[in-house]
Parts: sequence; C-alpha cells; structure tokens
Amino acid sequence: MDSLGAIYFISGRGDVLIQRTYRDDIDKNIPAAFRTNVINSKSLDSASTAPVRQFIGSSFIHLRAGSVYLLAITRTNSNAMMILQFLSKVVDLIKSYCHGDFNEEVIKANFVLIYELLDEILDFGYPQISEPAVLKSLIFQKGFVLESTKKKREAAAQNATLQVTGAVGWRQDSIKYKKNEVFLDAIETVNMLMSAQGSVLRCDVQGRVVMKCFLSGMPDVKLGLNDKLEDVTFHPCVNLGRFQAEQVVSFVPPDGEFELMKYRCTGEEPWPWPGQGINLPFKAVVLVTEKGRTRLEVSVKLKSSFPSNLFATNVIVLIPMPEQTARANFQLSTGKAKYDPKRGSLVWKIKRFAGDAEQSLSASVEQIATTREKKAWSRPPMGMSFQIPMHSASGVRVQYLKVWEKSSYKVDKWVRKLCKSGDYHTRF
Repeated sequence: MDSLGAIYFISGRGDVLIQRTYRDDIDKNIPAAFRTNVINSKSLDSASTAPVRQFIGSSFIHLRAGSVYLLAITRTNSNAMMILQFLSKVVDLIKSYCHGDFNEEVIKANFVLIYELLDEILDFGYPQISEPAVLKSLIFQKGFVLESTKKKREAAAQNATLQVTGAVGWRQDSIKYKKNEVFLDAIETVNMLMSAQGSVLRCDVQGRVVMKCFLSGMPDVKLGLNDKLEDVTFHPCVNLGRFQAEQVVSFVPPDGEFELMKYRCTGEEPWPWPGQGINLPFKAVVLVTEKGRTRLEVSVKLKSSFPSNLFATNVIVLIPMPEQTARANFQLSTGKAKYDPKRGSLVWKIKRFAGDAEQSLSASVEQIATTREKKAWSRPPMGMSFQIPMHSASGVRVQYLKVWEKSSYKVDKWVRKLCKSGDYHTRF
C-alpha cells in the first residue's frame, strides 16, 4: 500500500482531535474542506456520502466510527480499499487499549497513547504492524477508563449480585413516610439540522427518566413503556434480566431522587414531517435576500407540529447577521424582536407558542456602508431554543406505573413530560 500524506481524527462537529502529517505537500485547508464537503454537506446523494472523495488535489479516504471520522489523505493513486481496511484496524487497535470504547471522549482522554500508537503503526506514512497482540508487547500503557464505562461495569456487577443473592445495597427496609408518593419526569432534548430546502439532515432525541420516590418499606415498582427506545442505559436498581425477557422496567427504587434511565432515539431516514419516527416540534422556513450592498430582507415562518392543546414556552429564535449590520426594523405576528450586536443576530422572543400554529417575522436590515471589500458571509444556520411541557418528540409513552409493597399502602403517582431544544438549527 502507498504511503499516507496525513491522518486525522475529526469529531462529528468537524473539529480536529488528532492529526499526523507525513508530507510537506499536504494542504493546510484539508480539515475545512472535509467539514464543508462531507460533514456539513447539504447533499445526501451517494456521491456526497462516498468514503473516497477528491478535493484540492488530494484523495480524501474516510471512515466513520461512532461520532468520530478517521480521515486519510494521499496525493498518489493509492489502493483506497486497503487504506479503509487500515483505518478500520486503527479503530480496533484503539478499542483494544481503551476497554472496547471508541468515541470523542476516549480520544481526548487518551491522545498521548494514540499518538504513541500512530508512531508505531505509521512510519513516514507507510503502514506497519497494527495487530494489538504485537503492539501490546511494545507499548504497555493502558487507556483511561471513562466514568461512563465504570458506571456500566458497576451496574453489571450490582445486577449480578442482585440476581444471585437478592440483596439490595441502595435501600434500607426501615424507611417510612406518612404520605407515599412517586414523581416521574421524562425529559427529552431534541437535536436537529434542517437544510435550506426543508429536508432534515440530522436529528436525534436524548431522553432521561428521573424519579423521586418517597415510599415506605421495600416497594417493587414496575414501569411500562412502549417500544420506541434505543440505546437504553439503566440505573443499577433495574432488573435487567426481566427487562430483556418481558420489556418491563422492574426495580426496587433508591430513596429520594435518582436517574432511572437514559435513552436515545434517532428515527429513520428520511425523517418525516409530520409522520412516524421523531416528531420535530418546529419547522422553520427562512429567507434572507440581499438588496444591494447595504440592506437585507429577512423572512421567517415558524410552524409548530405538537398538539394544539399544548404550548411551547420561552421560545427564542436567533437569525445570524453579517458583522457590518447596524440596525433592523421588524414586523411580527407575535412576540418581540431586536438586533443584538453582541450575538450578531436578530433575536425573536415568544413567551408562549401554541401547538399547531404558525407565526412569522419580517425584517429590513441595514448594514454599515464601507469602502473596504465586503467579506463573504458564511450564513450560519438559524438557531432555536424552547421548552414544551407534557410533550414527547420521540413518541416514548409511559403506559403504566405500578407500585407494590407488602403493607399495600396507598401511593400518589405523578408523571410529567418535558421536551426541550438542544442543537436545533435551520440553514438558509
């Protein structure tokens, strides 16, 4: 296999985590070109997602492992399949040193080890031995164990103890309350990137189920959920064997507040609007038109897709503007708007946004006239923040919440939901 000119580890946001350059002719703009043409590409066709691409006189050969891209650069007519196989072996090698994990956190925590491994497996860009068994006889350093990995191992150990001995180490039998209550909060964070043409490029929902249990004795709690969950992790109190067999979350809860579980939903491509899968709470249509050198016309239409009996609160819309912006005049259907020079954006605030409704903003933006050459404007995407009580974007539903205790006391049960924004952006 021919030599590599450079190798990069790049995050899903396009940040360079690790890089090694082996040739003087490698362009310094490679990370930016990869971020623009691959990670942030507006096109979803097969050419734009191919693992081998040609830019700025170089071959970009990349492999995605979880949230990280491995990018190899070569300016020669190299065997792309062999390079992809080598990148895959690099991932396997790092996993073998880092307890089976490979993600952005692992790379940041182990960059010294990874640089040392790269020095062994690439000699001036030429691949060398990459077998873990051989390299572990040369490099004895071990990767750091992430806190998330520790928790998974502790949970597995505690569940194994529970299955064998029936012991519950997180609760005492002597707990007593005059009023027995359970509070369950399902909190979801929605992340979305929509193209200027209205197609969803990326979206996912990160969910947490938080409980507050004020229960006497040793109660047995059962939580029934529908089948919308992906990538679920549980608190050590959950009976994993029963969940795998019956899809029932069964547990003896710790006293007080604790995080029962986390989950992640990604939906299926193409993401519907509206339809099955993730139900995006808002869709925006943004038009920004340049009128000469000193004026912009901005139009935003914002439509909510959640039920009409619900309301979003504290809705904030940020529309980035060029740095030479001076002032803006607005026409609004609701809320308040202003130009904020500190944020470099038009800021539209709506205290209460009803479900199944549409609101609009129009703005005439004036820019400072200058004799200097005008810089090209990159048009960063419009961002949103919001909260929607009693709404689930993923479709996860609590079907039942049951509490049994040998004294058969009465339990007051409260279930709440909250959907809020994460990275929620629309290009224009």
